[in-house]
Amino acid sequence: MNFVGIIPARYASTRFPGKPLADIGGKPMIWRVYEQVLRAFDNVFVATDDERIANAVVSLGGKVIMTSSSHRSGTDRCAEAVLKVEAAFGQKFDVVVNVQGDEPFIAPAQLEQLKGCFVDNDVQLATLVKPFGKDEDIFSPNSPKVVVDAGGYALYFSRSVIPYVRNAAQAQWPTSYPFYKHVGLYAYRTDTLQRICRLPQSSLELAEGLEQLRWLENGYRIKVAVTDMETWAVDTPEDLEKLKEKFPNSV
Repeated sequence: MNFVGIIPARYASTRFPGKPLADIGGKPMIWRVYEQVLRAFDNVFVATDDERIANAVVSLGGKVIMTSSSHRSGTDRCAEAVLKVEAAFGQKFDVVVNVQGDEPFIAPAQLEQLKGCFVDNDVQLATLVKPFGKDEDIFSPNSPKVVVDAGGYALYFSRSVIPYVRNAAQAQWPTSYPFYKHVGLYAYRTDTLQRICRLPQSSLELAEGLEQLRWLENGYRIKVAVTDMETWAVDTPEDLEKLKEKFPNSV
């Protein structure tokens, strides 16, 4: 099976403008992500609409695909990028893995987990979840929650706490149920990726602000792999400073 890793990246960010180029140990963050993804895939591309990001990646020896500035999500950007990659390099990819450009410590083992989901020919979409740690806030709307069925497929994603634990006080919920948080990695069969990007935004997606609900609402199933490894996403300048404190020798 032929996989391609695509890292969508944009310069504009409300909370952290220029985030992909933020310095981490002498290298831009987007390159830190690229290096990690390259350990799991033979083919890796940054998909961006910004020349500053493109120039930074190319100067370090990476591959870039320029994409439209009109995309609403990384998924949409990946859909355009893979078609351009296939046309430019004359090869077809079975599965696209979308790695967010603010995950400088994403582990290759986590990417391998996603790849492993596609051993099952019925799997069209896959993502990653992680059990909430004891010190993590399950009530934070910034950490989408996931409930999973007995076959390992996502039933629902929500910014609210799901499920509701009826017979326990809220303070006891974290120890009353194995809550999962969503790790923002996606993998899609290439034809499925093109189809889901043609779907109109759904009511659930608009309500929760989670694009994967559009796929569920339209009958697509999302296979879930469970990781115990942390990812340390960088959403704000404060997040970056916390990483520098936590890993002083790495960043």
